[in-house]
Amino acid sequence: MDESDVTIAGGRPVGLAPAPELVRANATVAVREARPTRWSIDHATSRDGTIIGYRQIGVGPGLVLLPGAMQSSLNFTRLAEFLADRFTLYLPDRRGRGLSGPPGANYGIDTEVDDLSAVLAQTSARDIFALSSGAIATLWTALRHPQAFDRIALYEPPVPVGSPSPLDFAPRYEADLAAGDLAGAMIAAMKGTGDRRDWFTNLPRPLLRLLMRMALRGTGEAAAAIRELVPTVHYDIRLVAATSGQAQRFGAIGLPVLLMGGDNSNQYLGMALDALQRELPQAERVALKAIGHMAADNVGKPGLVANELRRFFASPVENLSKADKLIGR
Repeated sequence: MDESDVTIAGGRPVGLAPAPELVRANATVAVREARPTRWSIDHATSRDGTIIGYRQIGVGPGLVLLPGAMQSSLNFTRLAEFLADRFTLYLPDRRGRGLSGPPGANYGIDTEVDDLSAVLAQTSARDIFALSSGAIATLWTALRHPQAFDRIALYEPPVPVGSPSPLDFAPRYEADLAAGDLAGAMIAAMKGTGDRRDWFTNLPRPLLRLLMRMALRGTGEAAAAIRELVPTVHYDIRLVAATSGQAQRFGAIGLPVLLMGGDNSNQYLGMALDALQRELPQAERVALKAIGHMAADNVGKPGLVANELRRFFASPVENLSKADKLIGR
């Protein structure tokens, strides 16, 4: 996607989720790999009255794309455009992000379940793809309301199952956030969640601090997006912490589940996928080669992810069975 394809405000922020591409709402978007189509915006209302906004594109059966930590709906625009000729895509902004209301004083698992349930009811979508902490929110929703889904696809839900843990970075992040040090908080999150062979997150902390401070001082929408998203990791941490030790409970989910992951991702994400594959009775596992946690993001390999989603969600529900698969680039 370049400036001849879509109106972009600001540059690409670096970070845990490498960048919302800031697309002007309701613009006609034309991506080289996908046919031109039109975006629209709507919202659902959660149980407590909070607005959960979402972007919509495409034609066909409904499919929700739920982002993870340090992401907004804008991080999945390329993935949606790859799928828009086959599905109607709904891209919610989770609380504290973009089109949606604030997290609220009582944020927790119940909040995420209520929010996703509201989006599913509003859109009548019955299938979902979710990344990271969004995948954890989806697991809890499927556990409590299995009748709301036909199939779910999950990319590396960071369910804590041992050591190393997806929560290891949390104390440093929370200390920096409490001190008002957004650059430090962002670096803590990046280093705690980055891929094993990610050169950027493996840079020395002083150099990263300089780069992050420069990014946060920006006046464009990209810098504003970073400033908005960094504090929301606090709530993702709460969600992940509440899921610690709960992997066995998800074994009660009898739905067809596609478990996806990359072989460059952090070790604890593979551990979580292993645990979920053991528990989920209708789990299919797909491993993506030479890719990491952000494969579905605009700056990842969304076409590769889209290919697997097309296959999984096009298959009749009764024909999906337990399998393992290794996918190349």
